[in-house]
Amino acid sequence: MPKLNPIPRRVLIKKLKLLGFVGPYSGGKHQFMLKNNLKLSVPNPHNQDIGVILLSKIIKELGISVREFGDL
Repeated sequence: MPKLNPIPRRVLIKKLKLLGFVGPYSGGKHQFMLKNNLKLSVPNPHNQDIGVILLSKIIKELGISVREFGDL
């Protein structure tokens, strides 16, 4: 199983777009991206990368493997 590393927010958004998501759109406390019936919250922009724990939660919500995410 490949190791998951922190990534910048812009890389996460780029990978989500490759998966067919559109956005990010503003709404509530966090921006979100849409794909069919799935609405995925995107972390707000900060000076730090998105950590491994949050990234693994996002990948789990997407329903894909870490390997699939890394291959994007």
